[in-house]
Amino acid sequence: MQNEKKRVAMYSAFAAVFLTGFKFVVGILTGSLGILSEALHSLLDLFAAIITYFSVRVSDKPADQQHNYGHGKVENFSALVETILLLITCVWIFYEAINRLISGNLYIEVNVWSYMVVTSSIVIDYTRSRSLRRVARKYNSQALEADALHFSTDIWSSVVVLFGLICTNFGYYFADSIAAIGVALVVLVVCWQLGKKSVDVLLDTAPLEKIQLVKETLTGFIEVKHFHSLKIRTAGADTFVKVNVHLDPELNLRQVHEICDKIEFEIGNRIERSEVNIHAEPQDIGHLQNEKTDGL
Repeated sequence: MQNEKKRVAMYSAFAAVFLTGFKFVVGILTGSLGILSEALHSLLDLFAAIITYFSVRVSDKPADQQHNYGHGKVENFSALVETILLLITCVWIFYEAINRLISGNLYIEVNVWSYMVVTSSIVIDYTRSRSLRRVARKYNSQALEADALHFSTDIWSSVVVLFGLICTNFGYYFADSIAAIGVALVVLVVCWQLGKKSVDVLLDTAPLEKIQLVKETLTGFIEVKHFHSLKIRTAGADTFVKVNVHLDPELNLRQVHEICDKIEFEIGNRIERSEVNIHAEPQDIGHLQNEKTDGL
């Protein structure tokens, strides 16, 4: 598992190195703000790809005495860093584009290399975003998912820049700056998506879909008379579930243990890489009266 994750992250980094250099050279030679904004975007893609590569190497390390819940949140932290880098990109692109529109310094030189770098970017970003998304879904990796989303939006931003280059060929030089602003707007959407998801995990926000899934699983066991204090948190690809269940007080210890094992096994089948902690209680008046309601 870890080798496949590292391999796809490494390929992503190599692609980012190539695209960053190609875009910077062509952007400087032509003076195209759209291509230069794409070059800066790709430079941050490179940083993000490097961060992702090292995060997936660390995130799958097993739990130890200092990290009882493993190292999964390294992936979530790396996704947050990517968000910050993307925001920096937006600020620079907006500033430079508006400055050019106000100053009137809009002339750029468009040649065959301008089109080659943009079309190459679209093809490469499409290929690596598909690879990243496939592995991210396979291993529930938020870092790789963030990278995949990142490069998927690169495709659309490249299309915007391509449109700006076409308009420039007809003398509409302002279209290049407008295209750059379009890139920045696309990047802002990515920032919101990545940032919200990363912060939610880092703050242990309850994953509603998984809560509903666990509730449905518990309801399906006729031995479970009642359950409460359900708590779920995620860290990278791992999910941690804690819940109290009420069982028939006439059951012996072995029977209780077997029922809890069945519940843990079923939840594990429905939620990959989950660690389930079940506290069993007898279903009697005393426990029902003393139970602390937590809304779950």
